[in-house]
Amino acid sequence: MDQSARADKAVTEAALFEAFGGLRGMIETVLPGLLFVTIFTVNKNLHVSAVAALAVSLVLVAVRLIRRDTVKHAFSGVFGVAFGVVFAMMTGNAKDFYLPGMLYTLGLALAYILTTLAGVPLIGLILGPVFKENLSWRTRNPGRKKAYAKASWAWGLILLGKCAILFPLYWWADPTKFGWVSVALKIPPFLLAVYLTWVFLAKAPPPIDVFAEMEAEERAEKERKAAAATPRPGTGGGPEA
Repeated sequence: MDQSARADKAVTEAALFEAFGGLRGMIETVLPGLLFVTIFTVNKNLHVSAVAALAVSLVLVAVRLIRRDTVKHAFSGVFGVAFGVVFAMMTGNAKDFYLPGMLYTLGLALAYILTTLAGVPLIGLILGPVFKENLSWRTRNPGRKKAYAKASWAWGLILLGKCAILFPLYWWADPTKFGWVSVALKIPPFLLAVYLTWVFLAKAPPPIDVFAEMEAEERAEKERKAAAATPRPGTGGGPEA
């Protein structure tokens, strides 16, 4: 692998790490649900389990705010946990703590598939700004658009597979077993989808840095204006010989 290929690979890895939150983001995704099902398994107290899950989500956000880190993943986790708590407390069914997340997963799976069919794969919309290419891949980089389409299909089908496991269990499994399966399915499908995304993008053409292009155009425009404003010899300003 030459130096350029290694550099492109490193950029892809860094962008995926940033976009999907990395190890810390995974911990923030799993911890509230894990705490909920652990407490509920021990004492079957829905109220205590829900409050504990919400509290740990708020603590995770507070830690990020204190450290001035990116909070988008932690905030999304808080909203997801909050909706789960509301659902579970309203119905009195511990399984409903996971229902908002399941519905979100289903909606996200459909979004990946439908946007790909429409020619605007969702993973490209997510990663385009991260790679500083915005939407240039749609018209100027067909190889990259194809890679984004493959990655979006992977995400959509993997998430649909996860839903195909969870929704039947939601109806017939007891809350404790369902909770542990839900927690167990948090990370593996995610890692598989991220890995496949990395594989597809690592083989794709490099992104077109539209920000660098705009900066280059601005510099060129300034140079043209400066050149136009500079008097040419013999055209004015000083005495002629």
